[in-house]
Amino acid sequence: MVRTYEIEGGAVRRSWTDGTLAAASSALPEGVYTSLRTYGGSRVVRLAQHVARLQESLLLKGGTGGAPTVPQVRGAVAAALAESGHPQSRVRITFAPPRLFVSVEPFVPLPESLYREGARCVTLALGRANPHAKDTRFIATARDAYARLPAGTHEGLLLGDRGEILEGLSSNFFGVVGGVLRTEGQRILEGVTRAQVLELAAERLPLSLEAVRAEEAGALQEAFLTSASRGVLPVTRIDDVTVGSGRPGAGTEHLMRRFDALTQGESESVFD
Repeated sequence: MVRTYEIEGGAVRRSWTDGTLAAASSALPEGVYTSLRTYGGSRVVRLAQHVARLQESLLLKGGTGGAPTVPQVRGAVAAALAESGHPQSRVRITFAPPRLFVSVEPFVPLPESLYREGARCVTLALGRANPHAKDTRFIATARDAYARLPAGTHEGLLLGDRGEILEGLSSNFFGVVGGVLRTEGQRILEGVTRAQVLELAAERLPLSLEAVRAEEAGALQEAFLTSASRGVLPVTRIDDVTVGSGRPGAGTEHLMRRFDALTQGESESVFD
């Protein structure tokens, strides 16, 4: 279950329960949002970048009021976590000017088998109207798309006009072709986890901010998704095409290890 807290003046004004994060978001006024997970109960990673994304999304939607500050968001998340009390949490921060909401559910990691074997994805003729804005209106679109995915499919990949794989419904997409790591550089929602992975990838692979096209899936040596709740998740099948050897690639496994170490090192308690 998901508990949503309306935060006012750093304290919980009211709270209520919904079945899922998507349901919780659909019950709120239209706004902008960002999602993250906790480490060790109360530690989060790069909260300032999450707040900056709220601010950018608000401006892209034509908002005129200021987004909450980092201290305000930190206090709101701390108040919600103190109330919810989960060992680990998945958190969604929603700003619907001038109101601030924090939705919290227990964080349940994906099965280890998915990281060992890789995920299956399918391409979708679907896109975002405003790809740089994390707009709550897209949440219902993504929820409906997930409900239509074939059984056994983990993620839907959004395609550009010329068949470019832009991003996932709730993730960013990377693929290695000819030893070069490729990911769309413009027409996407730039996730905080994506930024971390780009920093780490520079240590190992040359990078091109050019999307992999769906027709190139057979040439992929490896591929993976990134998001706050997934971390780095290998992809081993796209539509009916096997990626690489059909097992997570060495570069992806390296990034998985490096990402885990980075998040542990960077995480900070919201109560500090």
